[in-house]
Amino acid sequence: MFGALDISTSALTAYRTKLDVIAGNIAMKDVTRDEFGNANPYRRRVALLSPGRTGGPNGKSGVRVDSVQDDPSPFGLQYDPGHVDAIKKGELKGYLRTSNVDYHTEMVNAMMASRAYEANVTVMEMTKRMGASALSLVA
Repeated sequence: MFGALDISTSALTAYRTKLDVIAGNIAMKDVTRDEFGNANPYRRRVALLSPGRTGGPNGKSGVRVDSVQDDPSPFGLQYDPGHVDAIKKGELKGYLRTSNVDYHTEMVNAMMASRAYEANVTVMEMTKRMGASALSLVA
């Protein structure tokens, strides 16, 4: 019983992190400058999940956040010659480099992570009910 709860708990933690990263992507979608004030748009981040460690006395089943990495896909371009961060020289003069965050993709990912979170909450509730039923049979 505790193994099932541990697995679901690890999934809740992982999907909460995934939702936090997605929320950050959506919040930073329109940012065109980095933390140093340079014209460098926000780069989308992705939480990568991997199976928990198995075997050995310290092995845990479930899922864990392996890392949060930057998405290497290219930035977008938007023609906006009046923007302060627009490209000033070259063939792309007047274009603004925009973030590689796609709002629709982030919303779909958020819905999927939310459903996975809800499914794991349901599994935990069912596990608790099964444990309570087993205890009532013994008592």
